[in-house]
Amino acid sequence: MLVLEAGDHAGAAVSQWNHVRLFSQWSELVDPAAERLLSRAGWVRPDGDTCPSGGEWVESYLRPLADVLGDRVRFGARVVGVARRGRDRIVDAGREDEPLTVHVRTAAGEERVTARAVIDASGTWGSPNPLGGDGLPAVGEKAAADKIVYRVPDLVAERARYAGKRIAVAGSGHSALTALVVLAELAEQEPGTRIVWLLRRGAVGNAFGGGEADQLPARGALGLRAKKAVEAGHITTATGFRTAAVDRAADGSLTLESFDGHRVEGVDEVVVLTGFRPDLSWLSEVRLELDPVLQAPTKLAPLIDPNVHSCGTVYPHGETELRHPEPGVYLVGMKSYGRAPTFLSLTGYEQARSVVAAIAGDHEAAGRVELVLPETGVCGGAGVFDAPEVENEGGCCGSPEQGELTIGLAPSAR
Repeated sequence: MLVLEAGDHAGAAVSQWNHVRLFSQWSELVDPAAERLLSRAGWVRPDGDTCPSGGEWVESYLRPLADVLGDRVRFGARVVGVARRGRDRIVDAGREDEPLTVHVRTAAGEERVTARAVIDASGTWGSPNPLGGDGLPAVGEKAAADKIVYRVPDLVAERARYAGKRIAVAGSGHSALTALVVLAELAEQEPGTRIVWLLRRGAVGNAFGGGEADQLPARGALGLRAKKAVEAGHITTATGFRTAAVDRAADGSLTLESFDGHRVEGVDEVVVLTGFRPDLSWLSEVRLELDPVLQAPTKLAPLIDPNVHSCGTVYPHGETELRHPEPGVYLVGMKSYGRAPTFLSLTGYEQARSVVAAIAGDHEAAGRVELVLPETGVCGGAGVFDAPEVENEGGCCGSPEQGELTIGLAPSAR
C-alpha cells in the first residue's frame, strides 16, 4: 500500500479550514481500522461526545495516523494522471493484462508508480463551485479574485479584511450559515460591518435545517442560531439572486448583477460558499462510468441525489456501487459524491473498507454493510434549495426579495 499526499503533511486540505468546527463528534470521525492501528501505538481517542475543529482533527487524528503508517505515506507527491500501462483509454487489446500507472509530480520531478489498483480519495476541496449562477464563473469573477474567497473566513487571521466592510455571502448550505454567524458577530463588534446574503433559491425557507430534530446536534444548533433573529440591521437577504456578472467600480467596490438584472452595489468582499465539484482531469485516460448530472458513479448517483436524499437517508454502499469499467479504479470519499453535498466521514470509511476488501479478494466482506448513519432531513443540496416553496409566491425564478435577517451570536459549528 502506498498513500500519495499532495500536501506537505497529513490533512493538508483540512488544515485550510482548521478554524471551522465539524458537525460530527469524535465518535463519528475515527475509522475503526485506523483506531486499531493507532491503539497499538498507545493512541487514545478524544472524548467521543465533542466536535473537533478541523485543526484538532488534523493534530489529534490525521497526523498520528500518518505517523503510524510511516513511509507508506509520501508527502509532496501530487498525482497528475492515471492510465493503463502502454494503453490510452480507447485501446482494448491487452488492456486487462497491464497494470495501472500513476503519474506523480514531486519536487524532484515526475515519476510513474505501477499499481494493481488505484483508490482516488482526493476529495473536492480544490475545486469550489463558482459564484456564477449557471455553474460557470460570472463575467468579471476572475478579474475580481482579490476580493473573492471560496471558504469560511478565519476572522482571527483575517479580521482586518472584513471589519467595517460590506460583505456578500453566497450560498445556502451549512458553510454559508457558519460564515453568516461569524460575520454577524464581527458586525456586533466592528461598526460599519454589513452583510448581504445572496440566495439562489426563491425564499429562505428551510435553509436553517432541522434544528432540534437533527441527529447531528452541532449542525442543528448552527441552524437554530442562524434562524433566531434577535437583533436587526446586520444582514439583509437577496433571494432568487443568481449572479451573472461582477463589476468593479472606480472606488474599488464591486457590483453584483443577477441574470434578471437586479444589482447589489457597494460590496467590498465576497464569500462564495456554493459547494464543490470533482476534478476529473487527471483521470481522463481511464474508463469511468459517471452520472451526467452529479458526476458520481452511475450506480451510486440515485442513492445520493440531493433532490431526494439527505445525509441520513443515503443507503449504505460500497464496492458494488463504486465500481467502474476500468478494473481496479475507484473513487471514494467526497469525490465519489461528485457534486452532491450529502457526504459524511462515516460514509467514506465504509466505502474504503468495502473497496479494500474487494481488492484483497474478500468479496463477502466487500458486500457486507457495516454502517449506521444518523437520520436527518436537513442536508438538502442545490436541487432542493433551488425548488420553489410555499412562501415563495414568485417561485424560484421570481424577482429577488430584500429583507432583514439577524443571526444569533454563538460559536460556529460545521
